[in-house]
Amino acid sequence: MTDQTPSAVRRMPDPSGKYAPFPPIDLPDRQWPSQRIAQPPRWLSTDLRDGNQAIVDPMDAVKKNRFFDLLVEVGLKEIEVGFPSAGATEFDFISGLVKSGRIPDDVMVQVLTQSREDLIRTSFASLDSARAAIVHLYNAVSPAWREIVFGMTRDEVRGIAVRGAEVMADETEKRPNTDWHFQYSPETFSTAELDFSIEVCAAVMEVLQPTAERPIILNLPATVEAATPNIYADQIEYFCRNLPNRERAVISLHTHNDRGTGVAAAELGLMAGADRIEGCLFGNGERTGNCCLVTVALNMYTQGIDPRLDFSDIDRVIETVEYCNQLPVHERHPYGGDLVFTAFSGSHQDAIKKGFAAQEQQNDERWRVPYLPIDPADLGRTYEAVIRVNSQSGKGGFAWVLEQDQGLKLPKRMQADFSRHVQALADSQSRELGAADIWEAFREAYHVQTENKHFQLVDYEERRAADGSRLFTGTIEVDGESQSVSGRGNGLISSVLSTIEDAFGLSLEVADYTEHALGTGRDARAAAYLECRDADGRTIWGVGIDEDVATASVRAVLSAANSAAA
Repeated sequence: MTDQTPSAVRRMPDPSGKYAPFPPIDLPDRQWPSQRIAQPPRWLSTDLRDGNQAIVDPMDAVKKNRFFDLLVEVGLKEIEVGFPSAGATEFDFISGLVKSGRIPDDVMVQVLTQSREDLIRTSFASLDSARAAIVHLYNAVSPAWREIVFGMTRDEVRGIAVRGAEVMADETEKRPNTDWHFQYSPETFSTAELDFSIEVCAAVMEVLQPTAERPIILNLPATVEAATPNIYADQIEYFCRNLPNRERAVISLHTHNDRGTGVAAAELGLMAGADRIEGCLFGNGERTGNCCLVTVALNMYTQGIDPRLDFSDIDRVIETVEYCNQLPVHERHPYGGDLVFTAFSGSHQDAIKKGFAAQEQQNDERWRVPYLPIDPADLGRTYEAVIRVNSQSGKGGFAWVLEQDQGLKLPKRMQADFSRHVQALADSQSRELGAADIWEAFREAYHVQTENKHFQLVDYEERRAADGSRLFTGTIEVDGESQSVSGRGNGLISSVLSTIEDAFGLSLEVADYTEHALGTGRDARAAAYLECRDADGRTIWGVGIDEDVATASVRAVLSAANSAAA
């Protein structure tokens, strides 16, 4: 006999003992949690440098030029264009860009260099004849780098930074025709001692002598994201409080996404006193990527702050980024993904549909649509793909699709009736239903504009009798054979119902009738919806569409008759 007792779950050895929790920052009177972001920061794109070095096949000159033009177009005023000492390809691109005259007067390019004399001088040479430029100097300062990578003391590491700053100052004296700006990064700031980072930055400032009018940019990178974003915010606030001559520095943040919170760390860092954000469009970058500039900017937009970056045609931005990086923007990427404004869930669809209806009745422009934190139209997206239908969808979903695609505004009770047809189709197809699928299901369910009808209108006329009643006379095809019919009622619909009962024995009673225009102007058509009860008390729905509203109502009666006879 086989033992039916479930086997014990095997558990792998616990590796957590290999790791130590990141130490908290001693900042009991921290102020950043009560701050709010009220204005956009200075932005720096590192797509052409940090982003480029993180893709499998680095961009060639054609792609880099196309990407540069995109960055200018969306409004970036500071763009890190490369690492000129990395090789001839990088140097030639940067030098060619500078000499091409394609850099707008209000845009500054930036280059990155390690704190080595030969690399610094090469970097300045790549920018020769630039109107204005930023040279970005860095060296790693954290204990792991000092002890494991370099085998250096604190004094030696600080000396590397100071010597680099001295070479930068020397180069600017040789090239007085360029408006030079400086940036220094205590690389690996997020895992370094705060007091040492401040000490090194202060030493660099002592050499370069920035002023409040011409400040140095101090970049404080989360080179590897090592703690929760509140810890990073504490580090930024501590640094801002304790840096000598803080007014002479622009504090810049370069967050990575190792823990998945690069955007959050950047936002909290702004609250903690930073002035500038560095990152890439859609978060490309080493390992798990850099801070996503699109996300941070549009997060501000949803809070009523103009980020001063233009993503009003986000699909074209995505097209260029995907082409240059040869990496797809994920379907669920905030704001840009193909599915981020799409609802499949029935309850979500119903809420969105009601939100759009309420929006049309508002007297102001305030955006208040459930599940949509931003108006897709503000990013150049249409509303057609906001609600999509699959087996998880409810009646609000297909009703929205029919309204957007065909202009039909189904009565609520008819939505419930049609939902069973849509659900059956979705279950049988096991896939998303497109607008064409839903329209075809609607036509078949209510015999709209289909050929295989039991009853089909050929022609008719209506006139008023002497007693005030309405007389309907016409020709109806019954299974392909024409038949002359007539009937009397107190209106057009009742006279057609009377005709159907007299000629074919189908008794239908009107429960409700609605109609609306399809489109506007001379080419507008009419849609009529008829809710009926048959002799057994069943609810039968009919739909008619025609250029003439009276004919649409006649077609609605025959639609209901076809359903009753089926």
